Amino acid sequence: MRLKDNGFKPGPVVRVGVIMAAFRCGDSSAMQWHIFCRVIDNFGDIGVCWRLAVQLQKDHGQEVSLWVDDLAAFQQIEPEVLGATEVQTVQGIRVFHWTAQTSGLEAGSPADVVIEAFACELPAPLALALQERNPPPHWINLEYLSAEPWVTDFHLGQSPVGRLTKVFFFPGFTAGTGGLLAPPAGTESLVAEMATATARAEFLNSCGIHAAEGERYISLFSYETAALNGLLDALVQEQGWHLLVPQGRAMAGVNRWCGDDLPAVGTRTRGGLRLSSLPFLSQPEYDRLLAMCELNAVRGEESFIRAQMLGTPLLWHIYPQEDNAHVIKLNAWLDLLLAECPQPLAAELRSAHFCWNDMPESRPADWSYLLSELPQWRDHLRKWQTVIRRHGDLVTNLMTYCK
Repeated sequence: MRLKDNGFKPGPVVRVGVIMAAFRCGDSSAMQWHIFCRVIDNFGDIGVCWRLAVQLQKDHGQEVSLWVDDLAAFQQIEPEVLGATEVQTVQGIRVFHWTAQTSGLEAGSPADVVIEAFACELPAPLALALQERNPPPHWINLEYLSAEPWVTDFHLGQSPVGRLTKVFFFPGFTAGTGGLLAPPAGTESLVAEMATATARAEFLNSCGIHAAEGERYISLFSYETAALNGLLDALVQEQGWHLLVPQGRAMAGVNRWCGDDLPAVGTRTRGGLRLSSLPFLSQPEYDRLLAMCELNAVRGEESFIRAQMLGTPLLWHIYPQEDNAHVIKLNAWLDLLLAECPQPLAAELRSAHFCWNDMPESRPADWSYLLSELPQWRDHLRKWQTVIRRHGDLVTNLMTYCK
């Protein structure tokens, strides 16, 4: 983790996007944000960057530019993106293709406040221009998400860089951190809306899937896990479950369990279980999927945050890291999540997460028990949703701090 270069306590590396932002301090007009994103692995980095950009522009009226090195990955979560265009405008946000030849200065002189996040190195001309700017800009490094207790000690920590001071801004779940990316404005009632049969049927029809009357939904957007067979075995013993699988790495495990590949978009039935493959979803579409499901298997960081902010039961498949560093991060989050959770549900949820993440010596999850306790699980996640929203959202906290 890059923090150790500056004397900070290092945390485990999370494969997330890289952000840099800029705006005018002490100015009531719209602030200017420049965001740089390197797509390192999967879609979590560009997912976080794009949600940040959209919220700044739509919810807060900011001027936003976004540099992305992998437009093809970006295009999968935002269909309006053109895959081979050097400069384009998407939803009012300027999007630049960030290449080795891109200096980062195409949009003009450096802005008043720069936020560099997730271990991205700024283009050399831009880094030099920041040092030469008068008055000097504010420089903030938006860091990795972690529930570990040490985060509060290093949130807003400072490190000198030439004539500037870089401030480390940590997202988090507790007071003393920067908070989490909130759902976009207007989605507060999304869970209630997607609880209606009409809304669920319309969404599935838009994905090429037929909705059956009275069925219950689970989404699966996970990494590969040996625990998947146990969950599917439990679901097939009951009636009325429908597993929805967006295109991704979990699909291979589903196909092996079925003994037959699911169609690119379509449905198979095994016992009392229906299984449907979905196309890769845009972020608004994925939010609707999360909101309509009684349980969401999520992965990485971006979908992990979304499910919690919507207050839905979730299984988190954390990004695997060397030396099992991810085990510490998973336990830290579970400690917070389950602190007020009734027993024995808390114990079973911890065991299920260990199993789902293929941890050594983990016992098989009691999926039948957890499925029967979904109402209690959901009630607890709604309370957790209230807890994590108490500390403000990440975008507002960033803007407030810099102002």
